[in-house]
Amino acid sequence: MKKEIRTGKAPDPIGPYSQGIISGGRVYVSGQTPIDPETGKIPDGIAAQTHQALKNIRAILEAGGASMDNVVKSTVHLTHMGHFKEFNEVYGQYFSHPYPVRTTVQSTLPGPFFVEIDVTAELD
Repeated sequence: MKKEIRTGKAPDPIGPYSQGIISGGRVYVSGQTPIDPETGKIPDGIAAQTHQALKNIRAILEAGGASMDNVVKSTVHLTHMGHFKEFNEVYGQYFSHPYPVRTTVQSTLPGPFFVEIDVTAELD
């Protein structure tokens, strides 16, 4: 059984997918880009884009009854691995020890996106 998560505090999906799904005691959050849900704008720079993508993730997790502390796995897509250090500094502000496991890959992303992040979280 799966339950869709929808919140106005994160961007609406731009295709046939859900912001998040609750299933089997977990919350699955779709890849979040740095679109500001209030303005529809994309911030400049990898640091600002990382902050916005993680804020979107946090909003979806909270709408599903979880928090950043519940995240056990993340997958990160960066358009340039040269952004890794700056991305990592911001990313570390959103998680605490024990940190989630993570895969980071270089990808071609649509639009002016430098980063996209998806997560899986355990519900308490």
